[in-house]
Amino acid sequence: MEKTIKNVEDLYAMLDSQFRASEQFWDPFYSDRERPVPFFHNKPDENLQSYLSRGLIQPGRAMELGCGPGRNAIFLHRNGFKVDAFDISQVAIDWAKERASELTYNIHFQCQSVFELKPNEEYDLVYDSGCLHGILPHRRIQYLKMIYSGLKPGGYFGLTCFAPGFGDVGGPEFNLSDWDVYEVNSMKGGLAFTEEKIRYLLSDYFECIELRMMNEMDKDSDLFGVPFLWTSLWRKK
Repeated sequence: MEKTIKNVEDLYAMLDSQFRASEQFWDPFYSDRERPVPFFHNKPDENLQSYLSRGLIQPGRAMELGCGPGRNAIFLHRNGFKVDAFDISQVAIDWAKERASELTYNIHFQCQSVFELKPNEEYDLVYDSGCLHGILPHRRIQYLKMIYSGLKPGGYFGLTCFAPGFGDVGGPEFNLSDWDVYEVNSMKGGLAFTEEKIRYLLSDYFECIELRMMNEMDKDSDLFGVPFLWTSLWRKK
């Protein structure tokens, strides 16, 4: 029955309806490939490379959430992972597929919402580079349960997300609480997370292996790194 809440999905749908659909922003965003956006370059996150070089993660089956044009998925494939990568933007997925095709890499890219995914202990690694801070607070419940269910026992979850206090990056300077999001009907470009909040949200599901700020990389580096992101690696409990 229309506009009647009977279950949790109805509640999610009602709360979602108060905000602009994500693809309405991301498709136009990725349409201009010349936009001066650091993560448009085909460079993997410096922390992801660090996890591999130090042996914190090993090649296996990986899922990337919010993969954009595919830079981290391509890096994981190059380093021996079998990769499934998802993004809500078809424009981003098309770009990622082009990149993978040019390299003759067999990566499964698909335009799909993270809330439609239902993996069951399939992955050794789930990686999120910038997806969490764009998720509405009520949807985090579903997001975290999906990741936990999708990881094999002892599997790893890698995360990068906005840190507070950087006023020139989207909206994190507002330091909105979850309550604020629904009062102003906006995430102001993305939510920032304190270290305390990250640990609070993830600690029921995962053991923290490492949590630090991302190292800044210069433009000539083969790696992506900006100083306003948290990076963290977690093991499934």
